Amino acid sequence: MQTLRAAAVAGTFYPANPIQLREQIAHWCQAGDKATLPRPVRALLLPHAGYCYSGAIAAAGIRLLPSSGLRRVLILCPAHHVYLRGMALSSAARFATPLGEIPLDPAALATLTHLPGVMINDEAHRFEHAIEVQLPFLQQQLDDFTLLPVVVGEASPSAVAGLLEAAMDAQTLLIISSDLSHYLSWQQAREQDADTLAQILSLKGNLQGQQACGCFGLNGTLLWARRHKLQASLLAAANSGDSSGDQHRVVGYAAIAFY
Repeated sequence: MQTLRAAAVAGTFYPANPIQLREQIAHWCQAGDKATLPRPVRALLLPHAGYCYSGAIAAAGIRLLPSSGLRRVLILCPAHHVYLRGMALSSAARFATPLGEIPLDPAALATLTHLPGVMINDEAHRFEHAIEVQLPFLQQQLDDFTLLPVVVGEASPSAVAGLLEAAMDAQTLLIISSDLSHYLSWQQAREQDADTLAQILSLKGNLQGQQACGCFGLNGTLLWARRHKLQASLLAAANSGDSSGDQHRVVGYAAIAFY
């Protein structure tokens, strides 16, 4: 069992200097208008690229969150570094970023380990950026909270939805960490991502990997959202070509709120 999961991508995906990191996040969170929703946010789809590419998109979702009232955040992300069947939890007691350490919820984790297809796999978490890049935004926006980090490999929508049924309550926020299309041209990405976003907003599952790298977690979330009669609203969308200027091979990003 490890005690601390150290930051793996500080200084590459986002600034390692805590002052610079806080200033960057504050700038994005204050730069745009805050969407008005009829009910509190239950879940957010957020991108997980380097902040220079997708930070402004992530902020469109993060700025909706209240500073208090949420006691726990459950993050689903794809497995970028290991082949994984099922869903991987961490044995760490805390996850670290340059902004400090976030405690995990040991009681909730112990409950989830008994679910089908759920395991402890620290290797799946060791270098995984898709959870880590969400954490400084959450540390900046929320008061104290605990973390449930879940790397989702090949898993059925029903298995993912089952984990959500076991973990979600009124004081738990769900984040689905996923980018959209990968390495299409700017125009191709715009067209494909528009179709993908329409599918997500209508809560239709069966997303494929070429549509969203976090498709397994996202399909399970859409099943859970249908069961609970949630609605979805698009907050922001772009691709890396909009920020980098390179429009030959881009990655798509979006922020969506489920409520």
